[in-house]
Amino acid sequence: MSARRGGATVRARRLRDLVVVVGLVLAPWCWVVANTAYMVAIRDGGSDEDGAASLALAAEYPGLMRVAAVAVILGGILVVPAVAGFYRLAGDRLAVVIGGGLMAAGYICYGGVGPTTLLQIAMAEHGGPVADFAAAIDAGMADPWGMWPFLLFVLGNLGGTLVLAIGLWRGRVAPTWVPVALMCWPLLHVLGLIFMRNEVPQVVGAIIQAAGFAACARLVHRAGRDARPGPSRQLAAQAPTVAGPAV
Repeated sequence: MSARRGGATVRARRLRDLVVVVGLVLAPWCWVVANTAYMVAIRDGGSDEDGAASLALAAEYPGLMRVAAVAVILGGILVVPAVAGFYRLAGDRLAVVIGGGLMAAGYICYGGVGPTTLLQIAMAEHGGPVADFAAAIDAGMADPWGMWPFLLFVLGNLGGTLVLAIGLWRGRVAPTWVPVALMCWPLLHVLGLIFMRNEVPQVVGAIIQAAGFAACARLVHRAGRDARPGPSRQLAAQAPTVAGPAV
């Protein structure tokens, strides 16, 4: 291997590790920001359960809903390198492969929700036949052709995260508290939906999950640093082999 090619390989690995670590650190914080913005927006009893409620929320808190929408979109992008990081840690575990794949698919679908929120804000700010806008939103949400991304989001968001956490726990590739932190997100999310409609459990669960992601980012960074050859080993690998006389 030439020195130039060897250097390019090392730089590529460093860039790959950097992208993975950034995804692991930032993706869950996008969801923290989105849930926190929504929590603040519904503090007076609002919701987005139907078209009329969504338009009313967008009209009253357009800034918060824009922040939530952009955070959701960014989270849907950053989840891809984040899941690649989990595969780096325990990709030989079937539960990690399945759970990570479902999580990525779910949050990518979730990222597709962001532009629709921005459209609702535009509708609310434009004015006009609000009842017709609300009816169109409801019809779009009830369209069977458009329901599967939402169902996949629910499956990946809750089930995928739980399966991934179980895989990390059984693989013993991280401290025990890390998969427990990941499990807190689906558990607190479901509890919040059932018992508390103020989004507080979801925000708490998202923050705890972010701590678990950050710990995995540190493990991936450490593994990449330990796997990279030092300068002496690089020079030795690049030096030509010269056959000496037999002794």
